Amino acid sequence: MKKILFTLIILSFILTAKAQTGDTAKPSETDTTVYIPHKIPGDTTRFKAPEYPGGYNNFIHFLIRTVRYPAVSREKNEQGKVVLQMVIEKDGSISNLKIFTHVSDALDKEALRVAKLMPKWTPGIYRDIRVRTLWLLPLSFTLATD
Repeated sequence: MKKILFTLIILSFILTAKAQTGDTAKPSETDTTVYIPHKIPGDTTRFKAPEYPGGYNNFIHFLIRTVRYPAVSREKNEQGKVVLQMVIEKDGSISNLKIFTHVSDALDKEALRVAKLMPKWTPGIYRDIRVRTLWLLPLSFTLATD
């Protein structure tokens, strides 16, 4: 009798337990997780990527005004794409700035210098909460050909 009663109790727990549907994990204001846009769990349509203030056109204008092609790189005909890795914080500031793809010491230093001069970005938003976002920023250095 005890075995039957015990079995019925277990079955009642199993039958009344509800499975969690969907991804209910929501970031909190104190969350320190660094989100990677292409690896966000669940519904990625609820993620808004970080953005340079004023958008892409303002970013291009900032680069035109700020980037100075290093003379040593011009002399050596050094060209390429330096990719910076950074974390865009919840307040839009940039942290953990480092070289992801190296080209040359001079071009890498220039890319880092320019990145440090950037204003705060609009942070990434996931499920209506600002989140820390890992971001890769490619900066192409190309010499004009005559």
